[in-house]
Amino acid sequence: MLGSTHGTLTTDSRRARAIACGEQRPGPAVHDRVADLDVSGRPLHADVPDLDRFFRPGSVAVVGACDTEGRPGTGITRQLLDWAGRVGARVHPVHPTRPSVFGLPCAASVAALPEQVDLAVLLVADPLPVIEELGEAKVRFAVAFAAGFAETGPAGAEAQERLAEAVRRSGLRLLGPNTNLNAFERFREDLAGPAIALITQSGHQGRPVFALQELGIRLSHWAPTGNEADLETADFLSWFAEQPEVGAIAAYVEGLKDGRAFLLAADRAARRKVPVVAVKVGRTEAGARTAASHTGKLTGADDVVDAAMRQYGVIRVDALDELQDTAALLARARPPLADGVVVYSISGGTGAHVADLATGAGLRLPGLSADKQAELHQWIPEYLSVANPVDNGGHPVGDRRGRKIIDAILADPDVGVLLCPVTGPFPPLSDRLVRDLVEAAEETDKLVCVVWGSPAGTEAAYREVLLGSSRVATFRTVGNCLTAVRAWLEHHRFVGDYRSPFDEAPRTLSPSFRKAEALMQPGRQLSEHAAKQLLRAYGIRVPREQLVTSAAAAVRAAGQVGYPVVMKASGAQIAHKTELGLVKIGLTSASQVRDAYRELTDIARYEGVGLDGVLVCQMVEQGVEMVVGVGHDDLFGPTVTVGLGGVLVEVLRDVAVRVPPFGEDQARAMLGELRGRALLDGVRGRPPADVDALVEVVLRVQRMSLELGGRIAELDINPLMVLPRGQGAVALDALVVCR
Repeated sequence: MLGSTHGTLTTDSRRARAIACGEQRPGPAVHDRVADLDVSGRPLHADVPDLDRFFRPGSVAVVGACDTEGRPGTGITRQLLDWAGRVGARVHPVHPTRPSVFGLPCAASVAALPEQVDLAVLLVADPLPVIEELGEAKVRFAVAFAAGFAETGPAGAEAQERLAEAVRRSGLRLLGPNTNLNAFERFREDLAGPAIALITQSGHQGRPVFALQELGIRLSHWAPTGNEADLETADFLSWFAEQPEVGAIAAYVEGLKDGRAFLLAADRAARRKVPVVAVKVGRTEAGARTAASHTGKLTGADDVVDAAMRQYGVIRVDALDELQDTAALLARARPPLADGVVVYSISGGTGAHVADLATGAGLRLPGLSADKQAELHQWIPEYLSVANPVDNGGHPVGDRRGRKIIDAILADPDVGVLLCPVTGPFPPLSDRLVRDLVEAAEETDKLVCVVWGSPAGTEAAYREVLLGSSRVATFRTVGNCLTAVRAWLEHHRFVGDYRSPFDEAPRTLSPSFRKAEALMQPGRQLSEHAAKQLLRAYGIRVPREQLVTSAAAAVRAAGQVGYPVVMKASGAQIAHKTELGLVKIGLTSASQVRDAYRELTDIARYEGVGLDGVLVCQMVEQGVEMVVGVGHDDLFGPTVTVGLGGVLVEVLRDVAVRVPPFGEDQARAMLGELRGRALLDGVRGRPPADVDALVEVVLRVQRMSLELGGRIAELDINPLMVLPRGQGAVALDALVVCR
């Protein structure tokens, strides 16, 4: 089921989800089988396919092989033969009428193959009839190039589902359909160092990363996933993360087949500290529409995709050149020794410009100490600034002073990155400069970056010296350099503190679930009173309040709650009470309470709104109004949102989102993403808010989303009044819509 979060769940997973939603009761046998499932019935661990025999098979069958010149299959067959020779695989052409192809004897059918093969490449227009034969022959992997499936619309999607079902029955694993020959490219074997593994859903979009080999950067694998009827991005991501030669994974993603599978794969990479850099199409409606037509997948709400990637350390970039440069740096650069960046140039103008851009990109440019500046002024004229950026004036790079300046900067313990922009070649000084930079980089564990700005890029200093070094990170644009350096620093910060949220995800239902279960009304919106009972069941504080059905009862309730009070109409169909005039605040006397009761019930009668009563509530004034909510994403399932609340929540849209499960660190990180975060710290004389209590509410709402995600379509706590530090947080209003 394409685009579905739960499309690949096993039968046990589906049953566990039904148990979590109260549709079945767990028995002793079920508990054993669901140990690796969370309370929502979704897996906590990914099965990683062993893809070694896909990329390096011992034997290959080419079904539909051809050697007739001018036929499309002939070129493909020839390339497959060349590739098989490089990886040491035996090739068996399969064709019903040809005795041989390129001099190799042909088998008439898959059943007639002389041995069990690891990989079958299908050069046929309709792969479906062949799949059952491959299953009977115990073939492990197959590749289907044929197009005309989910990328073409509903009829194609149905055909793809039939293909996927046949694959599931067969027991083999399928790449495609609608894929290409990228997995069988000629990879350079003369390059050393950590490699980039590449995943793309559009083969052409991987070309820039593949071309990095021309610059001396190694590639180990390329997985062109196509429509992902079976094998998907997550499968390759998980497997690549375990390969010792892989230093970074680069991905071009148009749509995710299974959100949970992708997160589990990203989690595997994060545990192993393997950086993942991805372009994800779908930031705009046009991009999402085009991606769907290309691969037939849902792209998902982009803010949720963005948050999910950030949660698991996936570095999202926008353009292919950024993918190139960022993946290359992350694959080859050693972990940072410090996060300080120094800009070093021969021009004060260049240094100032790049320093501005670096600071704007979020990099830290520490001011060099007075002692360090005095040291640099041994070789740089006193009238030039060396505080950071460091301006050498040009001439020192032409002699021994140039290397001494570089070494002095790199010796500063607060400096982890030396960034040298060369806006254009100026031989022989630029030649000497890059040689000094390369030599210094070979002798330090710190990162040395050079931006070679020449439009031509044909200069020997660039082609032979810079690109000949595996220790200098060379870029053609300042923007890409800063993007890559920031990603490198953020990646190492992330993996240094990473703890998998799947390890801590709840596996058993809480006592709150049974209380909440009784409040659910499938297909209906709960009244505010019922919604608050649901919050109370999960330990979320609500105001003192009573639901009344008469003016006299309202007066008694106000006395018990304590003046001043707030009165609200409570009914299952009321979503925006303030707009209808169904809220009265600051009531301080019995007469005001009686009048308010009559007015609220009159308005409800006039508007045709059914009431279950009127709420008489404690009035809570001093605090910061926030919103905490639960939504549902087509790819990732339940989501949790926090942001600035109140009546302007839809106007301000200052919110952050996460995909459960997540821990306290991510809940606090959500608050850090808000533009209005300073309000929680106290502004204009107001006291700091109880951030700890807010974080606790977010985590309790997350637990609710995991246990009730199959039953709740939408939940909004708005406003959640976050009181001054140490006083907690109170849910003043809540809306719950049941599935």
